[in-house]
Amino acid sequence: MLVVRDLHVHFGQAHILQGVDLAVDRAPVAIVGRNGMGKTTLCGAIMGLVAGRGEISLDGARLIGRAPNRIARAGIALVPQGRRTFPSLTVDEHLRLVEQGPRARWTRARAYETFPRLAERRRNGGTQLSGGEQQMLAIARALLMNPRLVIMDEPSEGLAPVIVDHLAEVLRGLAQEGIGLLLVEQNLRMATAVCDTVAVMATGRIAATLRAAELAGNEDLQRRYLGVAAGKH
Repeated sequence: MLVVRDLHVHFGQAHILQGVDLAVDRAPVAIVGRNGMGKTTLCGAIMGLVAGRGEISLDGARLIGRAPNRIARAGIALVPQGRRTFPSLTVDEHLRLVEQGPRARWTRARAYETFPRLAERRRNGGTQLSGGEQQMLAIARALLMNPRLVIMDEPSEGLAPVIVDHLAEVLRGLAQEGIGLLLVEQNLRMATAVCDTVAVMATGRIAATLRAAELAGNEDLQRRYLGVAAGKH
C-alpha cells in the first residue's frame, strides 16, 4: 500500500531523515523510537508537509512532490501530534467538513457511535474539549475521510489508560475493514497491542523491523533501541 524508499529530509544543514525505507500493507505497522529520531518528520514528509527527496508511493502512485491536499485526496489521512482542532468550530462542524456522504463506510453517526463522548459534546468548540476528547475528534475527523491509509502520530499521548484501551480496540478494527495504519507511538504497550510489526527509528533511519511480540517480550531489545524497558521507570 505505502512504500517509502531512500527518503531524505534536510532542515537547513541538519540531515533529519537519512535514507528511510518503509512499507505498510493492509496489516498495521508501528514506528517507535526515542524523541528526536525523525518520526514526526517522516509523517510530515509522507503527507507532503515537509519537502523530501526519495520515493514515496501509495498503491504504486508517486506522492513525492504532491501538495498535501492532493495526497489526502489520494487516500491518506493524518492524525497529527497535538490534535490541531479548530477553536472556532464545534465538534459537529469539524466532522461535517470532511464527511463523505451517507453511503460512506465512516459517517458522523458511526463516529458518534464509536466515540459516544463526542456525541455528548457535539456543540462544544474544539478547544473546549479535554485532551482525550480532542484526540477522539482528531481520529474521527481522519476516519470520516474514509481513507485507504491512516497515519497517527502519538495518538495515546497524554490520555488516560481507559481511553488508550478503547483507542487500541478501535485501531485494531481498522485492518478488518481494509484500512491501512501507520502508528507512530512512544507507548510501546499501545504499539504492540495494535500492530504485529514494529519498526524502530534511530537517528533518522529505520534501525530494525521486528515482530511486536519479540520486542514486547525482550527487555534487552527495548533497552538497546528505546533506552528503557516497558514497565520500568
